[in-house]
Amino acid sequence: MAGVAISSVSKVAMAALPEIVTSDAATTQPPLHPTTGRPYNPVVTLNGWTLPWRMNNGVKEFHLVAEPVVREIAPGMKAHLWGYNGQSPGPTIEVVEGDRVRIYVTNRLPERTSIHWHGQRLPNGMDGVTGLTQPAIEPGKTFVYEFEAKRPGTFMYHPHADEMLQMAMGMMGSWVTHPKDPNFMPVDRDFIFLLNAYDIEPGSYTPKTNTMLDFNLWTWNSRAFPGIDSIVVGKNDRVRIRMGNLTMTNHPIHIHGHEFEVTGTDGGWIPKTARWPEVTTDVAVGQMRAIEFIADAPGDWAFHCHKSHHTMNAMGHDVPTLIGVKQGDLIKKIGKLVPDYMPMGETGMSEMTDMAEMMDMPIPENTLPMMMGTGPFGAIDMGGMFTTVKVRDGLKRDDYKNPGNYKHPAGTVAHAVDREAPPIERKNTVSTNDADVKVRKPTGHSGH
Repeated sequence: MAGVAISSVSKVAMAALPEIVTSDAATTQPPLHPTTGRPYNPVVTLNGWTLPWRMNNGVKEFHLVAEPVVREIAPGMKAHLWGYNGQSPGPTIEVVEGDRVRIYVTNRLPERTSIHWHGQRLPNGMDGVTGLTQPAIEPGKTFVYEFEAKRPGTFMYHPHADEMLQMAMGMMGSWVTHPKDPNFMPVDRDFIFLLNAYDIEPGSYTPKTNTMLDFNLWTWNSRAFPGIDSIVVGKNDRVRIRMGNLTMTNHPIHIHGHEFEVTGTDGGWIPKTARWPEVTTDVAVGQMRAIEFIADAPGDWAFHCHKSHHTMNAMGHDVPTLIGVKQGDLIKKIGKLVPDYMPMGETGMSEMTDMAEMMDMPIPENTLPMMMGTGPFGAIDMGGMFTTVKVRDGLKRDDYKNPGNYKHPAGTVAHAVDREAPPIERKNTVSTNDADVKVRKPTGHSGH
């Protein structure tokens, strides 16, 4: 019975719960190197952290608290979400293949909840589906889950109670089961994050939980660019990036300047004979993907979702396209009614970045400009699911600090040419395989 499985921990173990560790920091925290239990090479959670544990008679014990949290999406905007231990997503859980794991879950939400351990092999009564495999965790109650971490790989945890609302409010977290052999598929730097999305109207702080596709904030670990930290790696490091998708759509994740291989899924590690090189991999809903590459090209390389709407903030899907529309007379008329009105979109949308940067464009309370962030050459014109992979020579092993802007060697930056372009020469031919083909003119015939 599920109730028996959930409550099967002895009264002695329940007598003193593990302490509750919380964090509300929105920056990437250093990796948590194990001081007890079996050794492993820790991951770095992008804009997150790893949950500490205690050893109790050979069992690795954790304590998760489901609770309302405040998460900074990016500087200038905060969201009232639900999460775990002060964060959304919750802290990453790291264990080793073969570990006996015990997780206490305290519910401080206003409604019942549960936790499903996505991708884990475990007893049915520990699977976390409210009503099917266990009673719900009612507000104020603490449940305990216990199982063996049988399979190494990359996983997630999230509710299976009022799942649509609770996940839309940010309830999720990452789980890594390291191989018992720390020399199995070793990498120099190992990162993890979850893809999630929110629909938060400008001026509001709480997501709309019934949205299916028209989200306006596309985030990694509940952060949007420029709030997403850079992925800092050393030159020639072997780098692993693990990603899990708990949004409502797929995400083609693309890297610049390098090619990678997909080396793992939430089903396990992929044999070398089954891999192939890519620069973009599609991460579907509910999937985990691990990619690996050699960071052999120094620079600040873009790393982002290739759905262009997903690299924008506070997307307004009903905004009309005004390219080429002259708004001179309109500005005078609207300005009488709305003194702060500013014309936008006449030549494209990148002007919004410049206006936001100069603080000339007023925006509603608690929202973000559509495009944000600046680099050494001006506006980056991106938002949402975007960051940079910063490859630097000479980094120390545990140095993850932002090294600043890349210093380009002389002669390696694209630049303007101080000459006029030649005139356009139009020909009435098209070229196919280097053979000129005349363009056929209409004959004027009708019918067949």
